[in-house]
Amino acid sequence: QVQLVESGGGLVQAGGSLTLSCAASGRTFSDYAMGWFRQAPGKEREFVGRISGSGGRSLYADSVKGRFTISRDNAKSTVYLLMDSLKPEDTAVYYCAAKKSILVFTTPGSYDYWGQGTQVTVSS
Repeated sequence: QVQLVESGGGLVQAGGSLTLSCAASGRTFSDYAMGWFRQAPGKEREFVGRISGSGGRSLYADSVKGRFTISRDNAKSTVYLLMDSLKPEDTAVYYCAAKKSILVFTTPGSYDYWGQGTQVTVSS
């Protein structure tokens, strides 16, 4: 079992920045690729990005590429989502997820463990 707890959400103005954290516990953190997803009201959960277990490889959705950065600190069992140049359309509940695999997965159903989510609201 892997337990994930997100933090860092809040209200920010358009153009601003926010960093989300996701703290993991329960297993060897570096064995898990970590993904970030988001879900806006009335919409399906969508892929934001993911990072490999070592932190050496990352992948982003086109909608956030160049604005969002995922990093991880395996010593602290924590993954981060740095969000810059935020837009109102980035408003959503953001979730981190874990998958024990070296392969790249971008669909929510592929991930085994999920956090409870943290709300990000971007005002215009």
